Amino acid sequence: MAAFRCRRDPCGFICLILTYFSVFYADYVVIQYVLIPAYSESVWCTLHGSVFNMILLLLLACHSKAVFSDPGMVPLPETAIDFSDLRSQSNRLNDRGCEGWTVCSRCETYRPPRAHHCRVCQRCIRRMDHHCPWINNCVGELNQKYFIQFLFYTGMASLYSMALVVSAWVWRIRSEREGDEDKEGEESPSKHLIVAHYIILLVESILFGVFVLVIFYDQLVSIITDETPIEQMRNRLMKDKLNNTHPTHITHTRKPKIALLREVFGRGSILCWLFPLHSSPPSVGGISYSALPDYNV
Repeated sequence: MAAFRCRRDPCGFICLILTYFSVFYADYVVIQYVLIPAYSESVWCTLHGSVFNMILLLLLACHSKAVFSDPGMVPLPETAIDFSDLRSQSNRLNDRGCEGWTVCSRCETYRPPRAHHCRVCQRCIRRMDHHCPWINNCVGELNQKYFIQFLFYTGMASLYSMALVVSAWVWRIRSEREGDEDKEGEESPSKHLIVAHYIILLVESILFGVFVLVIFYDQLVSIITDETPIEQMRNRLMKDKLNNTHPTHITHTRKPKIALLREVFGRGSILCWLFPLHSSPPSVGGISYSALPDYNV
C-alpha cells in the first residue's frame, strides 16, 4: 500500500526509471563492450561477468525491498478521533504515561515518539529519515536497512565497472600499439562507439559512486548518533535558540553503537547484514515504542 501511494509522485517515478535504466545500461556495456572484447578467450570473462551480475542482482533486490517495503507507516485509527483541542489531547497522552507521543493534525491520529509526517506519502512514518525519490518511498524504521544495502551495492557496482572499463581501455591501447589492426578500416566506426560507451559508463559510475558514498556515510552517522536528519535539524535549532545552555532537548538515551546498528540491520550475524533478508527489530534495548502502537491511550 505504501508503494502505490508513493508511486503517484512524478519525480519518484522518473527516478525509478532512471535507476533501472542505468543499471541495465551498465550491465550491457560491461558485458558487450568490456568483457567480451578484452577477456573473451580467458576465464576472467566468466568470472568478472558472474561477479558483476551478482552485485547487480543484489542491488536490484535491495532496491525492490526498499521500494515496496513498508517504511514504518503509523496505522490510522479505525474510527475518527476528536482533535478539536490539541492541547488537551497532548496533556492526556502525558498523563497516561505516553511520553513522547504527539498528535498529527494531518493524519488525525496519535503518533509514537520519533515519528514524523511525510508530505509526499501523506502519512506519518516511524523514525523517518527522509523521503527518497530514488526508491520512490520514505526511508524509515522498517526499510532503512534495505536502503543502506542498496547504497552499498550501488557503490560496489560503480567501483567495479570503473575498474573494468579502465582495464579494458588499457588492454585496447596495448593491442593497438602491438599492431593488431588487421581490419582497421572496418573497426574505426566501432572504435568510436566503444569509446563513447566507455566514457558514458565512466561518467555514470563516478556520479552515482560519489553520490551514494555521501548518502551512505550520512546514513551510518545518523544510525551511530541515533539521530535522524530531522532530529539533527531540530536539535541544532534548539541549541541555537537556547545558546547551548539547555541540553535536555534530547528525548532518547544514547545506546552502544553496535546496538544501534542491530536495531537497523537485525540481531543476526553481521554477514546477514549484507543481504536483503527480513529481520525483526530487537525486542530488548531496541526501539523505545512498540512496532504496532496501541491507540487505546
